[in-house]
Amino acid sequence: MHHTTNQEAIEKLRELIEDIDIAMLTTVEADGTLRSRPMGTQKAEFDGDLWFLTRVDTPKVDEIQRESRVNVSYAKPDKNRYVSVSGTAVLVNDKARIDAFWEPIYKAFFPEGKDDPRLRLLKVRVEKAEYWTTDNLIATAIGFAKAMAGHESDLGENEKLTLA
Repeated sequence: MHHTTNQEAIEKLRELIEDIDIAMLTTVEADGTLRSRPMGTQKAEFDGDLWFLTRVDTPKVDEIQRESRVNVSYAKPDKNRYVSVSGTAVLVNDKARIDAFWEPIYKAFFPEGKDDPRLRLLKVRVEKAEYWTTDNLIATAIGFAKAMAGHESDLGENEKLTLA
């Protein structure tokens, strides 16, 4: 049994999510309800932290300040790739990093631009991840049919990663 090192887990997760622009960020509301919303992952070399732009006056910030544990989900259906990431979120006020991440299209979401005093970064320190991939949809369908018939089947790759 192969035990993935921290560096191997980071590299594998980087490879899995690098071409997926939009993720679903899940937070916990005050009543314990889970709430998800789409977020654009910032293009940064993944080193164990995920970065998102947000405003300080949003419900997700209130939720994260109350409960910092979050989930971030990525999907690339056309490549049969799905990733679930859990970690701890924190609000960061780093003007230089905001400048580095800023792209003109963000003006649609942040009309006051990168100098908006409410603009912040949301950093998610990844603790664990799990992914599911398959190379071929037909092979997956055949594997699924085998499994339904009571035979052991390979439905693709699935692994849990720990980053710490």
